[in-house]
Amino acid sequence: MNIRSLTRGDGVVIGAAVLLFIASFLSLTGGPDCSGLPAKYCQAQDFSSLNAWDALSTLMSMYLAGVIGAAIVVLSRLLPQQRKVAGLELAPFGVALTIFAAWTGFWTIIGSTSAGAGLIIGLIAALILAGGAVATPLVPALKVALIGAPKPQPAAAPYGAGPNPGYGYPGAQQQAGQGYGYPGGQQPQGGQGYGQQAPAADGTAGGAAGATQAAGSPADFAPFWFAVPVARPLYGEDGSPAPIAELAPGTWYLAVEQRGQALIAQTQDGRRGVLQDTTGIQRG
Repeated sequence: MNIRSLTRGDGVVIGAAVLLFIASFLSLTGGPDCSGLPAKYCQAQDFSSLNAWDALSTLMSMYLAGVIGAAIVVLSRLLPQQRKVAGLELAPFGVALTIFAAWTGFWTIIGSTSAGAGLIIGLIAALILAGGAVATPLVPALKVALIGAPKPQPAAAPYGAGPNPGYGYPGAQQQAGQGYGYPGGQQPQGGQGYGQQAPAADGTAGGAAGATQAAGSPADFAPFWFAVPVARPLYGEDGSPAPIAELAPGTWYLAVEQRGQALIAQTQDGRRGVLQDTTGIQRG
């Protein structure tokens, strides 16, 4: 499971489900009019203590149906591949449960003569829950990752690539006082040391040939880290139509090769495949 695959829409679904669960403990009905003659009767009865847990049909069809539907929707986002139950994918089944909970809550509050806080807040939470579950795949603002992807840590610089490279590293700037006999270094007065040859006239090891080799052209493609804005399938390199994995937003993947407009991407578990849709990717 990858928690970074959750989107803002999933956050709305989770928040509404929590509010719906809290509403199940609140009063379903309001107390009757206790003014005048029925006052003594009202004092003998406690109308505010009834909640959804005292009405099994309302609890199961509205409150728990919405909470279970939200859990299924979020679980389908966390799984790397969609699971099917009785031929149906988890996400549509969870969305259907949230719509059913909102439908039940609407007609329950319509048929109630005195709706309490539990019914009112429960209906509001069920409507938000169903709206979030339906709109998440459709509204771009709700597809944004709930948890931002961390920036990939830069690789450690190789020896000699820092501001103070080691002695003798190719291309490193040498100090004015190199050791005795270093090419181009300060020589002692009175001539060269015994057996020491003069440095090359062009001052470059290998002359023009060495300079040409050092100025080689860079590679056309360099591997880089990237993240996708929305979930996208990763297909096998053998060209099979079935995806081998799904790239989730909020996770960094490594692009190791480019094939036309497509990228060869590598997942965290080492699998490699073809990412055909590269629009809107974020480079690290």
